[in-house]
Amino acid sequence: QVQLVESGGGLVQPGGSLRLSCAASGFTLDRYAIGWFRQAPGKEREGVSCISSSGGNRYYADSVKGRFTISRDNAKNTVYLQMNSLKPEDTAVYYCNAQRFENNYWGQGTQVTVSS
Repeated sequence: QVQLVESGGGLVQPGGSLRLSCAASGFTLDRYAIGWFRQAPGKEREGVSCISSSGGNRYYADSVKGRFTISRDNAKNTVYLQMNSLKPEDTAVYYCNAQRFENNYWGQGTQVTVSS
């Protein structure tokens, strides 16, 4: 069964850090570009960061540039999103996406809440 599972979300104070994980099962991630997206209540889903299959190319939305870092460990079939200096506006459900040609997989999401 093809599956992406996000983990690592939670409640954190402003300025804190979290590391999200996106683990794949039923397929290998090493040939897939991986993206992290987020959706806040009442807002559309937006792209946060993505990484190429080799890891050589990375993209960050302006709102997270300098604070978030995407990485991948193909040996562990997992992609990570390190989030530092978190702000209340980072509060959202975070989703990972794996895409290669016609294959497009989404995880179920993990909640990140930044609040004092």
